[in-house]
Amino acid sequence: MNETISTHSNQPRRVAFFGSPAWAVPVLEALYQQHQVVLVVTQPDKPAGRGLKLTPCPVAAWAEARGLRVEKPARLRKNLEFTELFREIAPEVAVTAAYGKILPAELLAIPRFGFLNLHPSDLPKYRGPAPVQWTLIHGETETAVCIMQTDVGMDTGPVVARWRTPVGPDETAVELSNRLRDKGIELLLEALADLEHLQPQPQPALGTHTPMLQKDDGKIVWERSADEIYNRHRGVQPWPGSWFEHRGRRVKVLQMSRGPLEQILEPGTVLHIADGLMVAAGQGSLLLKEVQPEGKKPMPAADWARGARLRVGDRLG
Repeated sequence: MNETISTHSNQPRRVAFFGSPAWAVPVLEALYQQHQVVLVVTQPDKPAGRGLKLTPCPVAAWAEARGLRVEKPARLRKNLEFTELFREIAPEVAVTAAYGKILPAELLAIPRFGFLNLHPSDLPKYRGPAPVQWTLIHGETETAVCIMQTDVGMDTGPVVARWRTPVGPDETAVELSNRLRDKGIELLLEALADLEHLQPQPQPALGTHTPMLQKDDGKIVWERSADEIYNRHRGVQPWPGSWFEHRGRRVKVLQMSRGPLEQILEPGTVLHIADGLMVAAGQGSLLLKEVQPEGKKPMPAADWARGARLRVGDRLG
């Protein structure tokens, strides 16, 4: 059953927003449309492009284009200057969405209604920076988005709203995270309209922590089952993506699907080349549909296989 909030007021709030990537921009946009955004806090500008020019993150660029006050502190802990600025601005409530830094206790105590965090997992499952990715990698069939009151821990604060949903069998991390975010925006706006009457539900102490993805998390291990490989493929989109090495060259797999369950050859063995490249897994098989060889453009997997002179019975890697 979904936990919901009853809406009591549409009074605009003085809101501070903490977030950085493009995923968080729609959250800020919704706040901007319905509330008074008095401060936007993002990660510092980072070098980007061939010239490595310092470039604002997507949230900062969106906010600056609309004349909102933007701060980009390199750190928050023991940052007396930023803490005093935050106290002077005096937001009623702060909202975080993919900000990327732990908030110190002295900052959390400033807004009257504290901090609310939009978190795309079924807390306490999958705390940390990559909840959607690991939800898919682990093959979960149900997940949730939560609105949580932030405390000094890593996604350990009490939950004020939760919406559960099945996970689509072919849903990628991009698709699922966007869907959870969009529903989370609805829950967040309801929470902001009812700040005086929220009923936070404490989380269990134990939970699942998700580490940041590393490049090797996308490596295809053919000895895993087809389901495990496919779930990992869904979870590592768009980065680091699925990939394998063949004859010393990395090949990125852009599109794949599960193949027939039965297979009797060793994992990594080419089963056939026709409408794709069928490869044996530890259990079952996978149909590679589109690949991108190192240093080349995306192409149909069968075309790559023919160009690489692969034959049925050859082993990838």
